Order: sequence, then structure tokens, then C-alpha cells
Amino acid sequence: MSKSITIKTPGKLMIAGEFAVLEKYQKLVVMAVDRFVYATLEQSGDNRLSLHNFDLTDIEWAWTDKHVVIRTDDDRVRFVENAMTVVYSYLAENNILVEPFHLKVRSELDDTGGQKYGLGSSAAVVTAVIAAVLKKFLPQKASQQLIFKLASISHVITQGNGSGADVAASSHGGMLQYSSFQADWLLDAYDKAGTITELAGSDWPYFSLSPTRLPENLHICIGWTGSPASTSSLIQKIRRLKDTNELLYEQFLSDSGKAVGSFLDGVQHDYATKVIEGVRLNRQALSVVGKNAGVDIETSALTVLCDLAEKHGGAGKPSGAGGGDCGIAFMPSEEQANELMKAWKKAGIKPLDLTLCSDGAVMI
Repeated sequence: MSKSITIKTPGKLMIAGEFAVLEKYQKLVVMAVDRFVYATLEQSGDNRLSLHNFDLTDIEWAWTDKHVVIRTDDDRVRFVENAMTVVYSYLAENNILVEPFHLKVRSELDDTGGQKYGLGSSAAVVTAVIAAVLKKFLPQKASQQLIFKLASISHVITQGNGSGADVAASSHGGMLQYSSFQADWLLDAYDKAGTITELAGSDWPYFSLSPTRLPENLHICIGWTGSPASTSSLIQKIRRLKDTNELLYEQFLSDSGKAVGSFLDGVQHDYATKVIEGVRLNRQALSVVGKNAGVDIETSALTVLCDLAEKHGGAGKPSGAGGGDCGIAFMPSEEQANELMKAWKKAGIKPLDLTLCSDGAVMI
């Protein structure tokens, strides 16, 4: 290895279509944001790993019996361990030699105190690790699609669920219209596939992705409510509604589809009012399904965030699973956006200095 390389990958914010995206062909809009995870590969005599945000330094790891094994009992390395296993398997299947290296991973997706904002840290880490290894050892440039698929495989086998939208944002960048591959399908396909190469090269039947962009006169405001949310817990409770009251669940999918449809119609025709209406409709759909499932998707702080956005002429909604974390608002002018952020501050909501990141995984 002649020199070190560093890959950075952006975090994400969900825009519209949360929860519904876990079902087949349901659309979601997600955006990459300009806070990053950095993965650096340095030449080394033996294999080492440092995860700076976890204060784990110079840990030994090895490629043994078709698995990467990191020599620590700290369970927080699982995402990196599985990402390394997937990308090593891919390279080995393609007869590509990998030399020893020291992998260093650093994230700026949380604040300096370690407070989580809900920006998709594990997905960005997995994407950064896989992109860095491919960049260093793959003879040709790795496509965004290959990085996405390898990262999605490793992310899903680690946590057992997820839509993959956060991986899409980290690998592709920009604002994306997205439909999930379906975690259950991918886990089954992984079990049945002969190789990682075969799975990555196959058609993923439910998956779709295309770039999109907002009308130029729309302004995004992002606010932090001060309390992190447990995405997996909220998802489980919403999915339980599917089993206990299918009619209410199907109504939610219909409402979410209409909301995202309005949003995308406004995007396609450069019509800001339609986008704002889609955000308002999606807020309502999430609020209703939360009440029906007995979960607090829109917390009192998120209600304040959203109500203030509407009071100032726009629309707001929880971003992601809700229950805390971030809310997002769309405002029809810069002046209204600035007034909203002042109002948020007075209400105890922290505006985050985040903007759209047009790039996915890139070398710096």
C-alpha cells in the first residue's frame, strides 16, 4: 500500500415517507447532509482498527475462515466487522489481493458531547468502510450501486431490518426518491446466494432509486428537539399495528402514498406549494398512525417545531422515526426560514446548520 486514503460519507435526513417505506414499492424521499463519517486506510505491517468515537484504538483484526474477526469483546464493532467481512468476501471472490492496513474511522454525525441527532451514523460508517476498501484495492472505480449494495447487505445482516434509505443517502448523496429492497427479501437472498458477488450483481426486485431536487424557492430548516429516539422500538410498534388492525395500517400506507406523491409532484413541476402540502399531509399521516399504534411519533417538542413552521407560512414534520431527534421544515422564502429558526430558538429547539450534500462516498 503506497499511501493512505480517506473516504468521507454523508449522513442523512428522512424527508417524507417514513415507516411506509418498509413495505413493498412504497416511496420515500431522503437527503444526504453535510456532516460526515471518515474512513482512513493506512499502510501497516499488520491489520489494525481504530474507532475514534468509541475510544477504541489499535485493535487487532484478522481475515479468518471467510470472516473478519476483530479482537475485542466490545459489541459496538459489529457494524464494522460485518462490513469488512462483506467487502473482503467480495474481493476474495474476485481474486483480488488485500494487503494489511490500519483502518481508522471517525464520525462527526453526533455533536461534540456524543449527543445523537439521528443522522444515520451506522449506515454512514458501514458505507465509508466499504467504499474505502474498494477504493484502495479494486482495480477499477467502484460504482455507487456496488457500494450501496455491499453496504446494504452488511447493514441488514447486522441489525436484521431497515429500509436501506440511509445507506442510499451515504453512498449516492443528494436528494433521492427511494423504494426499499425489503430487508426480509435481502436476508433470504443472502442466505440463498452462492457468493456476495452474485448477490450484488443480481436484480433487487423491490428496490428503486432516482435523484430529485427541490424547487429553488424552497428553503429547508432542520431543528433538534433535544431528545434522541429509538428507531427500532418505534418501528416494532408501528409494525404491530399491521398485525392487530390491518385496515388502519393500510389507511396509513394510502395516506403516506398521497403525501409523498404530492411532495414529488411539486418537485417534478417546480411547484413549492405542492411540496409544502405534501409535507403537511405526511405529518398528519404520521400523527394518525402513531396514535393508532399507541406511540408518540410527534412528541410535544416536535409539535411545537411543526406548528411554528406552519405559523410562519411553511410546513414541518418529524424526520425519520420521530419520537424525538430532528424535525424538518420547508419554507417558501429565506426570510420566513430565518424567522422560523429564531422562533425555534425561543421555544428551546436547536436549529442545526445542515445543508444538502450532493456527493455520496468520495475520496478526500
